[in-house]
Amino acid sequence: MEAIVLAGGFGTRLREVVPDLPKPMAPIAGRPFLEILLSALARKGFTRVVLSLGFMAEKVIAHFGASYAGMELVYEVEHQPLGTGGAIRAALVRCLADHVFVFNGDTYLDLEVEDLESLWQASQHPVIVVREVPDTARFGRVEVSDGRVSAFREKGVSGVGLINAGCYVLPHGALDAFPLGQNFSLETEYLAKELDRIHFAGFVTHGHFIDIGVPEDFARAQIELADL
Repeated sequence: MEAIVLAGGFGTRLREVVPDLPKPMAPIAGRPFLEILLSALARKGFTRVVLSLGFMAEKVIAHFGASYAGMELVYEVEHQPLGTGGAIRAALVRCLADHVFVFNGDTYLDLEVEDLESLWQASQHPVIVVREVPDTARFGRVEVSDGRVSAFREKGVSGVGLINAGCYVLPHGALDAFPLGQNFSLETEYLAKELDRIHFAGFVTHGHFIDIGVPEDFARAQIELADL
């Protein structure tokens, strides 16, 4: 199996905590977060990972090199911000499989990979991974009906609900309509815009989920991810 890890953001919310590192390299219990993430992918059966990099890309490449934990690592470095969509579009060119898992480089998700792979094989619809949280206000809300994503709601809606976990399974040609090098948002310019035309399956994960992109969760990760 093959994965794209989006690890090119500036990490402005974490800058006060880790001023000299790209966000995915922020130390968690003495290890770069990206090590924890890649180790988890290796355990779950991935053999090839395309790392989408930008800010301080050289620090990531110097640390990991051409392979890690038995997985081949390939680097796609953006020289100007491309947004989530543009970054994935560029990384897909480097992928070999007919479908690819996409992960955020600042989010730990203990994903049920075998179940998700089975869902893909059964339908070959693109998949948006969602997770229930106690309060969706910070994230925005995703509505799923009969296994299909039916709506996205803006941030600010309080209460228990499903959120976009920032993880996807996409067919290799999913973003071919967008020119290479174009800056665009996967969430608003592909997922939300194509919701009525494309069947996006909604996969509800129950795995451990933590986003280290904000200081309070970065501090929480020091404890929750210490033994990984």
